[in-house]
Amino acid sequence: METELKDEIVYSIIVVCLNAGKRLRDTVESIIAQNYNGYEIIVKDGGSTDQSVERLRKCFASDKIKITVQKDAGIYDAMNQAVQLARGEYFLFLNAGDSFYDATVLEKITDEIKKLRSDNKKADIVYGNMYHKALQTVIFAAPSINEFVCYRNVPCHQTCFYHRSLFAVRGYDLKYNVRADYEHFLWCYYKQQASCCYVPVLVASYEGGGYSETKENKKRSRYQHREIVVHYMGRKKANQYRMIMFLTLAPLRSAIAQSKHLSKVYNALKTVIYTMKNRKGKG
Repeated sequence: METELKDEIVYSIIVVCLNAGKRLRDTVESIIAQNYNGYEIIVKDGGSTDQSVERLRKCFASDKIKITVQKDAGIYDAMNQAVQLARGEYFLFLNAGDSFYDATVLEKITDEIKKLRSDNKKADIVYGNMYHKALQTVIFAAPSINEFVCYRNVPCHQTCFYHRSLFAVRGYDLKYNVRADYEHFLWCYYKQQASCCYVPVLVASYEGGGYSETKENKKRSRYQHREIVVHYMGRKKANQYRMIMFLTLAPLRSAIAQSKHLSKVYNALKTVIYTMKNRKGKG
């Protein structure tokens, strides 16, 4: 998947928005605050009427920010449009309202990618951890990707740095208006055999309450998840994993993970389990 190792890793940080208000500025500010300078910002607006884009243009006069206003068919169509403008070696999608966790994120990710490459390891998808603002807790990603992780919970797209070659082949499938990022991750893993590398970096602060979390879209999400896993894993294996999730009380664990009072304890326990698995894998 990868091109040759470059002296400077260049990132395209893609922000799609529609009437995002001050949240758009907050997201862009978190990118501009990065210590590492090898990035560009692609702001793709779907035709906002709240003056957020105009205010952004006035606040930030930088050749690092490329703003385009174009109608789209939804968030994933907007992302696909933005990809066409991106020049970076790695793409990261930050929604308006989300932000980098701190000013050192790109610096740390660059160091980790260079480390991987110095060990002759591929780095098609580099992913880390996420801070959930609403729950005030860290959501730790699985330290390795396997088929069950693909069924259960892949890393959030706000924490995934995709090598541009993965989007050169195809973008998001607009058939999945809620789960296109999930489907694309599975396509990368199964069809492109992309190497997925976990790095212990807090990448993004997630706002919560996004597009996929409305009541109607949660229902769509379940249907789309089912269709996607059957396509990539086959019906028999998808049913096996579904039964495992049921027997291990997945709905209850999800409710605990989404509770502001219980999520910190839950994620702390999950982190201990992931750390033990990671050490075992290295041993």
